[in-house]
Amino acid sequence: MEGECRAPQARSSGLPAGGAGVESPGGDAPLSGSSGSSALLQAEVLDLDEDEDDLEVFSKDASLMDMNSFSPMMPTSPLSMINQVKFEDEPDLKDLFITVDEPESHVTTIETFITYRIITKTSRGEFDSSEFEVRRRYQDFLWLKERLEDAHPTLIIPELSSHKKQGPGLLSRMGQTVRAVALSMRGVKSRPEEFMEMNNFIETFSQKINLIDKISQRIYKEEREYFDEMKEYGPIHILWSASEEDLADTLKGVASCIDKCCKATEKRMSGLSEALLPVVHEYVLYSEMLMGVMKRRDQIQAELDSKVEALTSKKADTDLLTEEIGKLEDKVECANNALKADWERWKQNMQNDIKSAFTDMAEENIHYYEQCLATWESFLTSQTDLHLEEASEDKS
Repeated sequence: MEGECRAPQARSSGLPAGGAGVESPGGDAPLSGSSGSSALLQAEVLDLDEDEDDLEVFSKDASLMDMNSFSPMMPTSPLSMINQVKFEDEPDLKDLFITVDEPESHVTTIETFITYRIITKTSRGEFDSSEFEVRRRYQDFLWLKERLEDAHPTLIIPELSSHKKQGPGLLSRMGQTVRAVALSMRGVKSRPEEFMEMNNFIETFSQKINLIDKISQRIYKEEREYFDEMKEYGPIHILWSASEEDLADTLKGVASCIDKCCKATEKRMSGLSEALLPVVHEYVLYSEMLMGVMKRRDQIQAELDSKVEALTSKKADTDLLTEEIGKLEDKVECANNALKADWERWKQNMQNDIKSAFTDMAEENIHYYEQCLATWESFLTSQTDLHLEEASEDKS
């Protein structure tokens, strides 16, 4: 069964690769010619009513960050995420590049929804063209992700981040709950040690990355409050200088230093919101998704264990059970191999992304403090020289 169990090694983007190969579930895309008004959205407009099925937005759209550089809710994606996807894991797959951008609002008499532009560029021979461009709405992305998870339950598929989580209907949720409870009651009797270690890693990673995310968000909020307060001091010193003739130059110099530090702080905040916050929050979502992957793997194995137990106790047709067990054994092996292969790739990407994000942020902080220190040292030096010069003139 080795040939049947080979898992795709390319990073799965959860995106339709071109318009010809993917049909949307509702048959409503592409929507570039839809009736009703269309308008590019500003970042603050995208926090929409949660009663609408299609008013979710991605938290990793680079074009949205340009509209509001300081919004941690709309961060830019790291290179390994889905806003811009390059399949760099294998040398022969570097010729496929997918971009998701330009959210567009559509208002009709029946509904209001958002579509996203998807551009796929490739030089592969199996495609009819080197470039495809389509528009898809959120439910199309969600539909594709669900289909990928159904076909490859243990592949690590990038999570879609939305302002609200859209779940299945009541009856579907009840059915899923009953199946989950039944499987949890049976439990997994023989989970391999490597998957035990994997599960422990995910739990620890989830706790730590969620804590880092909360701390990072708090730091950003405090930095924003500090910046808002500091930028008021420059104009105050300018006004003060108008009423203090003897101190006018000194007060104006202080105002100039404050203004330079404000600009440096603003740049540092931009780096925080664009470089660190998106990466950390992205892996918060990954930690949730990985728990789902492990759960699906365990469900497959639990189903196998229940069939083996039934065969042992001869509670059903042994021939039928034997056939089902053979299929489930192949399914478990395929799921395990796919997860193991994707797990190593994901861990390496995660380590690279997080290391790069924190290294870049540390370098930005060092540059910020050096710049502010140099600004004030230069001012103090000029003031000292001025006072020495005045003292020398008084003596003479």
